[in-house]
Amino acid sequence: MDLDLRKLRYFVAVAEHRQFGRAAQALFIAQPVLSRQIRAFEQELGCLLFTRTTRSVELTAAGRQLYEEARRISTVVDTALRRVHEAERGEQRLIVAFSPGLHVSDAIRAFTASHPKVEIDVFPLRWWEQDTPLRDGRAHVGYLRRPFDDAGLRTVPIGRESKVACLPVTHPLAGRAALTSADLDKEPVLDVRKRRTSSLEEKFELIASGQGIALVPVRVATSYSRPDLVYLPVTDAPPVETCLAAPESSCVGLVPEFLHIATATLRGDSGDAGRETAAGATVDLAPDGSDSS
Repeated sequence: MDLDLRKLRYFVAVAEHRQFGRAAQALFIAQPVLSRQIRAFEQELGCLLFTRTTRSVELTAAGRQLYEEARRISTVVDTALRRVHEAERGEQRLIVAFSPGLHVSDAIRAFTASHPKVEIDVFPLRWWEQDTPLRDGRAHVGYLRRPFDDAGLRTVPIGRESKVACLPVTHPLAGRAALTSADLDKEPVLDVRKRRTSSLEEKFELIASGQGIALVPVRVATSYSRPDLVYLPVTDAPPVETCLAAPESSCVGLVPEFLHIATATLRGDSGDAGRETAAGATVDLAPDGSDSS
């Protein structure tokens, strides 16, 4: 069957408002028209998307799955239409995504010096999404930390980054100079498997209030320094690999040129050693961005 994007948009509106009347108002159509369109959509799909009561509607299991898929489909369609209009206007645009704490400004400046007519947008990634914007078209290239799904992506290693333990200043371990993984065995760790937070700010607020601890890359600690938190080196924690990534389909045009320039820039080909410092944790970085220790 062919997917009707208009009906998909109607479905999303009902799923978000959980009421046909409010959804119809948001879509600027009559409620009976919306109801008929949703019933027709369910018939086309061959499954119920909503359970209806006199007061509200709730998503079925199939409806919940379609809602997740619909958000991705809408993003891809919107991105494709934007790129079509940019091409029609003769615009060149490159969108560069980056993980929290990783900085792409030097690479963008180096690229812009040789490509002054290319518009550059930056796309800050939420800490739990890494490769998704590269796959749905929201970004052309990303500066990421592993682990992430690299299937279908071209990846270029940049360096390695140490992890530090983030603790509230009131924690019994906060006065230590350094920790080992064994010191943290019985500590509640805030990670995506145990408690998913919507932002790093939310995660650090929970840590500061004593809800748990976290292991974070040292550049994240540097970017989110605050007086009620301490960051301590974990001497036996494996480092995190940083890399550039782009869809394998982006083998021509601006993306390969950006990857070439960004790789040289971010690896520090000038030979100057970088240094990352967080409150309570200092890490020397070798010229390629890897741990010098």
